[in-house]
Amino acid sequence: MSAKEGTVLVTGGTGYIGSFTTLELLVAGYEVIVIDNLYNSSEESLNRIERICGKRPIFYKADVTDQEALDKIFKDHPDIDSVIHFAALKSVGESTEIPVEYYRVNVGGTISLLRSMEANGVKNIVFSSSATVYGDATRYPNMIPIPETCPIGPTNPYGRTKMMIEMVIEDHVESHPGWNAALLRYFNPAGAHPSGIMGEDPQGVPYNLLPLLGQVAVGRREKLKVFGTDYASHDGTAIRDYIHVVDLAKGHIAALNKLRKDKPGCRAWNLGTGKGSTVFEMIGAFSKAVGRDLPYEVVPRRKGDVLDLTAVPTRANEELGWKAEMTLEQACEDLWKWVSNNPQGYRQMPPQMLLDALAETRTKLPS
Repeated sequence: MSAKEGTVLVTGGTGYIGSFTTLELLVAGYEVIVIDNLYNSSEESLNRIERICGKRPIFYKADVTDQEALDKIFKDHPDIDSVIHFAALKSVGESTEIPVEYYRVNVGGTISLLRSMEANGVKNIVFSSSATVYGDATRYPNMIPIPETCPIGPTNPYGRTKMMIEMVIEDHVESHPGWNAALLRYFNPAGAHPSGIMGEDPQGVPYNLLPLLGQVAVGRREKLKVFGTDYASHDGTAIRDYIHVVDLAKGHIAALNKLRKDKPGCRAWNLGTGKGSTVFEMIGAFSKAVGRDLPYEVVPRRKGDVLDLTAVPTRANEELGWKAEMTLEQACEDLWKWVSNNPQGYRQMPPQMLLDALAETRTKLPS
C-alpha cells in the first residue's frame, strides 16, 4: 500500500484497539494521523508503536466532539482520504450510570466527525462498532452464534449508542453517493503485543474480564468478580467470543482496503473467532498462563449483560479475506507477558530484556 494513496485519520488512536490498529496501518505502509483526548489512554502508546515498527503517527490531542479542532486537522492534512473511528466511552456498566454523557460523546462525536469529513471531501469511514448492538440474541431462533443478519436490539446505553451511530452512518452513506462505511461489530478483544511492550492500559477501573484478571495476577486487585453463575451455559457463566487484539487490528486494515477497492457503500461485518468461552473457562486459561489459580468471587449479574455473544465470522472471512488466526491461549500468554513485565502499564519503561529481544526481531517495514 503506497502512502501516496492517502492518509488515514484514526480517532481514539492511543486507546487499546486504536493503538494496535495504528501500528498495523504503519506496518502496512499507510501514513497515519491520530487524534485522541487521552481521557482513558496514554500518549506513551505512540512511543511503543515507534519502538515496534520504527515509525510514528502524527498526533493531535483533540476531542472528537470538537468540530472546530476536527475541521482544522482535516484542512491541515488534505491528503486524509479515510477515517477509522474508535473515539468513544466504552463501558457497559458506566453507561447505565451516566447515559447522557455516553450519547453526547459517542453519538455527538460521530456526528461532528461526519460533518468534518463531508466538509473536507473524505468519504471512507471504518467504524468501531460492537457485538453489544445485538443485545440478547437468544430471543431469536438459530441466532447463536450470531450472524450479521441477527436483528439488533441492545440491552444497555453503551450498546444503544453504537446502534445509533450505525444508523446515522448508514443514513448518511445512503444519502451521499460515493461514501463508503464499514461497521465492524467486534466481540471481546483480548491479549497484548507478543513483544510484551504494548497492551491495554486503562486509566481508571477496567471493566473487561481480561485486564481485570491481569490486575489480580500482579496483585493490584485482590480478586475477580464473576457476575452471575445462573446463565444457561455448561458452567453457569456468560459466554463470550475472545479475539486477539492483533487479529482485530488486522480486521480494520482489511475493511479499509475493501472500502477503497470495492466501494461497497455501507456494510456490517462481525470480527470474532466463532468460538465462545465461558467466564470460568477464561479464568482457567489465564490462570494456566500465569501458572497459578487466580481468586474470584461470584456476585449477582450486572444489568444489561446477556448469555452468549459469539460471532459467525463467515462474512468477514469471505468478503474481507480476513480471519482470526491467534488462539485464546496466545491471547492469555501475551497478556500475561504484558502485565507481568509492565505492572504499571505505560507509567513505567518496559524491561530492557524485552527491548533487546524486540530490537532483534523488529518488524520489517515495506519500503
